[in-house]
Amino acid sequence: MPELRQEPLTRRWVIISTERAKRPQDFKPKPIESHAGDCVFCAGNEEKTPPEIWAYRSPETGRDQPGWWVRTIPNKFPALGIEGEMNERVNGLHKTMNGIGAHEVIVETPKHQVEFFHHPVQQIEEIIRMWRDRYLDLRQDKRLKYIMVFKNEGSEAGASLEHAHSQLVALPMVPKAIEEEIEGLKMHLNATNRCLFCDLVYQEKEAGTRVVAESDTMLAFCPYASRFPFETWIVPKRHEPDFGLIPENEVHDLGTTLRDVLVKFSMVLGNAPYNLLLHSTPVNVDIGVSYHWHIEILPRLTKTAGFEFGTDIFINPTPPEVAAESLQRYH
Repeated sequence: MPELRQEPLTRRWVIISTERAKRPQDFKPKPIESHAGDCVFCAGNEEKTPPEIWAYRSPETGRDQPGWWVRTIPNKFPALGIEGEMNERVNGLHKTMNGIGAHEVIVETPKHQVEFFHHPVQQIEEIIRMWRDRYLDLRQDKRLKYIMVFKNEGSEAGASLEHAHSQLVALPMVPKAIEEEIEGLKMHLNATNRCLFCDLVYQEKEAGTRVVAESDTMLAFCPYASRFPFETWIVPKRHEPDFGLIPENEVHDLGTTLRDVLVKFSMVLGNAPYNLLLHSTPVNVDIGVSYHWHIEILPRLTKTAGFEFGTDIFINPTPPEVAAESLQRYH
């Protein structure tokens, strides 16, 4: 029988549709078409991108030249721009402000490589450090209130270029999805005097049925009310609101855990598209509760359609316990 499950953080409902139950072999991703010959992100093509903001590179090399191993550039078609004033305006029921913010691309490797899990762990650690460095730099702009790091892998997940890259968008407001998480944290704190994410880590470790991977400081699991088949969260075991304060031992553990999860995905799901979302505490604003940073990985194996858009209730044909069991087989 199908189940309605409530996600404890945002209190969103999800339908676990056992009547439509799908196993890993039921998801058949499309093959990736290579564009290595004309890729603007490959080393040697630096002049084809906007001027770099920051790069990890050999000291004898110059800006916008080969010799880098992780490179951050402005998005060529940015959603928001860093220059200008907010100029907030209200006209009756309508509120408007200028599109102030930042939109950056982190090119993860100078080589033409598609899948994130093919990075060595040391390279993933460098990518995580770049996420952290850009996060810490942009938060100094007091106009910005939320910084979102994300990765779209595969065309169905929104990627327009196949070369391994992630993105960062900084916003002048706290988005509604994060406000919902903050309210969930406040409710749980008021009821228990504890952090909801810390309790989730403890409960998932105790149950074990949804755990995907674990390191000294990180736990990866399929959440109880997964919106998507094989949805996986990576949560630090230590309570820390701010991703910008991640210490070096956790950079290593996050890199190892992230690669472990994505290798498992590749073994079970092939080259399935996914979105990776890094959630951290808002910046330059008091949210009234201690957040807990985490990563959400959302495989795009099903279509979001009218019911989901109309109700904000997702239908997931693969119970998270089945997904985790499939992923646990690969060590």
